[in-house]
Amino acid sequence: MPGQGAAHPAGGPGENTTHPAAGEARREGDRLRFVGAATRRIARGIDLDEIVLGLCRATVPTFSDAILVYLRDPLPVGDERPIGPVVLRLRRTDRLRPIDDLTDTGSTNGAGTDLAGAAGATGELDFSQLPLLGPQGDLPAAELCEIRPGGALAEVLRGVRPVFGSSAAAQAALPELLGADHPLPRGNRAVLAPLRGRRRVIGAAVFLRSPERPAFEQNDLLVAAQLATHTALGIDKAVLYGREAYIADELQRTMLPDSLPQPTGVRLASRYLPAAETARVGGDWYDAIPLPGSRVALVVGDVMGHSMTSAAIMGQLRTTAQTLAQLDLPPAEVLHHLDEQAQRLGSDRMATCLYAVYDPVSHRITIANAGHPPPVLLHLGGRAEVLRVPPGAPIGVGGVDFEAVELDAPAGATLLLYTDGLVESRLRDVWTGIEQLRERLATTAQLTGLDHPPPLEALCDDVLDMLGPGDRDDDIALLAARFDGIAPSDVAYWFLDPEETAPGRARRFARRALTRWGLEELSDSLELLVSEVVTNAVRYAERPVTLRLLRTDVLRCEVGDDSPQLPRQRRARDTDEGGRGLFLVNRMARRWGATRLSSGKVVWFELTLPAAHERR
Repeated sequence: MPGQGAAHPAGGPGENTTHPAAGEARREGDRLRFVGAATRRIARGIDLDEIVLGLCRATVPTFSDAILVYLRDPLPVGDERPIGPVVLRLRRTDRLRPIDDLTDTGSTNGAGTDLAGAAGATGELDFSQLPLLGPQGDLPAAELCEIRPGGALAEVLRGVRPVFGSSAAAQAALPELLGADHPLPRGNRAVLAPLRGRRRVIGAAVFLRSPERPAFEQNDLLVAAQLATHTALGIDKAVLYGREAYIADELQRTMLPDSLPQPTGVRLASRYLPAAETARVGGDWYDAIPLPGSRVALVVGDVMGHSMTSAAIMGQLRTTAQTLAQLDLPPAEVLHHLDEQAQRLGSDRMATCLYAVYDPVSHRITIANAGHPPPVLLHLGGRAEVLRVPPGAPIGVGGVDFEAVELDAPAGATLLLYTDGLVESRLRDVWTGIEQLRERLATTAQLTGLDHPPPLEALCDDVLDMLGPGDRDDDIALLAARFDGIAPSDVAYWFLDPEETAPGRARRFARRALTRWGLEELSDSLELLVSEVVTNAVRYAERPVTLRLLRTDVLRCEVGDDSPQLPRQRRARDTDEGGRGLFLVNRMARRWGATRLSSGKVVWFELTLPAAHERR
């Protein structure tokens, strides 16, 4: 019977009472509890879709039987000034039941959801008890709408306040929004609510009620206004956060190496995984930097924090590390200069870093650590060990010394450098994670056989498989190095006094090495280039000149002296007696280069091996 229906968040008829003021107070209390619960539901959303879905789930069916949410396409970000016409796109529709005829003004029987019962004793709506409704396609509405300047829809959106669908302004605006063929509701069975963010209108929401339910009342416009305001501000926040996360993610990825080098005597593989969606952007990085003498620097670091600032600091520290590596400074000295750079960037700019230099000729590796998790070395026989390196203080602390330790790097062994996201999470501490990593590497080696190491790429994938569902609190950088080394029989090394006879002696030494290796056909080219490079070194050197030949997949020649001045290629004039050495090197060598060291420089070039001597 009329008057016996359930209470409504719309302020519909409640139970009979001899005190109308008490009934109104109850409805007002129900309305406030609904608004509080609905806004909390909307605020729980992090991304755009979650916020829009929160609005739909919070309002259907407690406030309306159906809802249509339109958003600007594209959504403006921050202070961006949109270019071109303003277009609204239907983002989502939800409904309680099929609505055959919203134009019918038939009588209501008070059907609806009891807000007081849904709210419970705590005043929090239990949305889990409400039916889950399908997305778009339930209501016949236009997918796109272009807002005409000065049109009826533009005027309603500019006014910001929600309006009844039966009002003259809404009757003129709704055909623009929903399409000319969409039936217009009669009576107060629709509310058109603009969605206004911090700077501009970003969309509109249309709340609809069926004929079996009480029409919207004046107080419902206030409810719709609050729902629209919280939704619009949440969308603004989500768009800004999404843009910042995207920029930071792209910034971080562009600062990581596109590809790893292929230095002599070592094979490399790497992985990078962003954190979970709640904290995607971090400051983890890795790098591999070729050094003079066929050595390679292996670097992994982690800037503290998760933000665009962390990604930017990571890029600065990585660039600084690359510059310091090219100076061929010892690992502990590199960390010292990185520490100074971090302090210049700010008092709270801190990072952990591990810097290692591998020498394939001596089969040794020198490691310095700045508060970073220790590396794990997987030996050829399947034994995995956590290397004992001095822990050190993080970069940015200032006023601390860093120690370096030199260790064996046997051929066939694999060194794994990683950031703490791999071994530490809410579910395990860092040392438990390191032990699990060590066991994982040993198990993988056992499965692949003890007489040969596991494939490097597959090993990286297997390591990441140890991560569980709750282990993605932080981003992860992983760098794996397989030590092949260079056999002593493939290395020839001499010291040459800086005198006129040095080029001739260098030619003889080079000829003998080629004869021992069976590479006599390269003698003419090698002797000519060695003579030119050694002649240039002797001209400026004061201490003995070093000459080293390396036979790997190429023939590499390295000439070092104590002069820091790097040679430059120039085109000699016809009347010049010299100046053609580097021109010949550039024309005849496969590759060549020069690197400045702390004690001078090294000039190197490579020659391609004959087909019969190429190593597969």
